[in-house]
Amino acid sequence: MFDQTFIRGAIARSAETPIDRRKMLIATGVAGLGLGAAALLPAQAANATTPAISDGSILNFALNLEYLEAEFYLRATTGAGLPDNMVGGKGTPGAVTGGGKVSFKSTFIRKYAEEIAKDEARHVAFLRYALGSAAVARPAIDLKASFTAAAVAAGVIQPGQEFNPFADENSFLLGAFVFEDVGVTAYKGAAPFISNKTYLEAAAGILAVEAYHAGLIRTKLYELGLGDPAHKISIARDNLDGPVDDDQGLSRDGGMANIVPTDDNSIAFSRSPGQVLNVVYLNNKSVTAGGFFPKGVNGDLNTSAAN
Repeated sequence: MFDQTFIRGAIARSAETPIDRRKMLIATGVAGLGLGAAALLPAQAANATTPAISDGSILNFALNLEYLEAEFYLRATTGAGLPDNMVGGKGTPGAVTGGGKVSFKSTFIRKYAEEIAKDEARHVAFLRYALGSAAVARPAIDLKASFTAAAVAAGVIQPGQEFNPFADENSFLLGAFVFEDVGVTAYKGAAPFISNKTYLEAAAGILAVEAYHAGLIRTKLYELGLGDPAHKISIARDNLDGPVDDDQGLSRDGGMANIVPTDDNSIAFSRSPGQVLNVVYLNNKSVTAGGFFPKGVNGDLNTSAAN
């Protein structure tokens, strides 16, 4: 049986709020073992320091992103999004605007899109299961105006034009590129803050899957000669998330392929939750809503960085 100190610490880090911690303590039978009110406080409270980001907050932040990806890929491949039993939870639930089944010409791209859709739906299911009653609801998601705004900001299209990532497979790949790389950098950036080893291992596993997805999207864009619009999207993401030029297009060093974006040590870079929200909110200021999440994300981590 686990040591009670271990259980208390895991609950304090994994639950998103004090109420969540109380519920989890009761559920595990720890609340009645004489641990007292200290068990309901963050582990750092005894040191009178600012509490660290809880594992629950991090997982819920990831869940918001997985909702976005799942809705995008499911609608592109099936014409429908997540079922009703996979969208409820804490916070304000929202509807999804836009999206539709893509008329894929390439069997390869269609099959891989279907595989990604399955993966993202399973990520949603896993995170919801791991969080239990603390899982946030799917927030309002915009898959229409947000893509047009992103494409205009990147210079892929002109003001007054519309970018529909569900119109054809090339547009679909560019639409996927808008946020696929962001998911990889989000999980890597969150990793140092996850204290529960089981959750950390799971997050590492999801990061690996997202990296496979991003790698294939980048490969197909490179193969199809779509490096120019992809490069413009990369620059736009860089302009949103801060002054450091980390984001990369599909080629570098005089035309050499750049399928895997890394630093000089061939290590993928990270984004903080605030920087991730800069990209998905399509805003380089500190805001709580916009872009793909017109009413914001659910959970504690909901404000973009001020860049």
